[in-house]
Amino acid sequence: MENGNNAAASPEEVRRSPAFGWAARDTSGVLSPFTFSRRKNGENDVTIKILYCGICHSDLHSVKNEWQNSVYPIVPGHEIVGVVTEVGGKVDRFKVGDHAGVGCMVNSCRSCHECTGHQENYCPGMILTYNSTDADGTVTYGGYSDSVVVEEHFAVRFPAGMPLDSGAPLLCAGITVYSPMKRFGFDVPGKHIGVVGLGGLGHVAVKFGKAFGAKVTVISTSPSKRQEAVERLGADAFLVSKDPDEMKAAWGTMDGIINTVSAAHEVTPLLSLLKTFGQMVMVGAPEKPLEIYAFPLLLGGKSIVGSAIGGMKETQEMIDFAAERNVTADIELISMDYVNKAMERVAKADVRYRFVIDIGNTLSAA
Repeated sequence: MENGNNAAASPEEVRRSPAFGWAARDTSGVLSPFTFSRRKNGENDVTIKILYCGICHSDLHSVKNEWQNSVYPIVPGHEIVGVVTEVGGKVDRFKVGDHAGVGCMVNSCRSCHECTGHQENYCPGMILTYNSTDADGTVTYGGYSDSVVVEEHFAVRFPAGMPLDSGAPLLCAGITVYSPMKRFGFDVPGKHIGVVGLGGLGHVAVKFGKAFGAKVTVISTSPSKRQEAVERLGADAFLVSKDPDEMKAAWGTMDGIINTVSAAHEVTPLLSLLKTFGQMVMVGAPEKPLEIYAFPLLLGGKSIVGSAIGGMKETQEMIDFAAERNVTADIELISMDYVNKAMERVAKADVRYRFVIDIGNTLSAA
């Protein structure tokens, strides 16, 4: 962003486009109207008028400073979808009027091994969509707002026919489960995948698993979710993880497991469900350390691995695949003035399965 005209400009001088959203000012996490500014559209940038933004559980962690890294005020939101209103002179993937989205990151170093390998999500210099500091020294603000300016490289093209509201959560929840499924070969037809947890991530994992042609078993502590998982979401089977007979019957049957649970839970019993050399991928983020015994890993060559979102090339691939196979999130569409109540419900897991804010129709009214 630095050039001969503004190399010495302060961050405040660079940020010149007015913007409006809702922000949290302290650890209460309460959001309220907030006027701020974004940088002007540069030659490599696209400006997006935000129409919808999903609410991710990480938004709640951030506004309450539960990860001890929040800098207030925070405008959350990294499941952003809208319409392109301006493009820079060097932009060639987007034109005004296109539908576009922004996920969890808005910049990276672009030169390290991870970036050149299309894994910007693992770049040590990766810049988050909100609560981060961009290359020009300005604070990044998220999608609970009317617009966003982002480098073309970090924008995702939404295919024609992809619903914007129920497609928005795929920019975080979707890519979070899609990426490891592809990386570890869970996308091969006939594979048997276990999905631990049936929330915002889990329900999308079930849908992608079925779209890949896999057999999908949902693993949950809640027997009440059996009908939802099998009859509505299309899972092939359901296991109650607290039922020793059900768990024993499934020993050694799964090629891989996607573990979406962010609450503290036992992972050792889940390893028994894996076939030899099977992998359990952690995409949930429990705040407390996991207790893992070595023998279940050793006796079967099993492994526990982690995964975080995906690179930009893979995110575009995911959205294109989802549009082709009609994979979307199950959402509850809300108005901007309901956001604080929605956050309370997110904390209680009282949503099936993702809140999405109708920014385009309700932000100004709120």
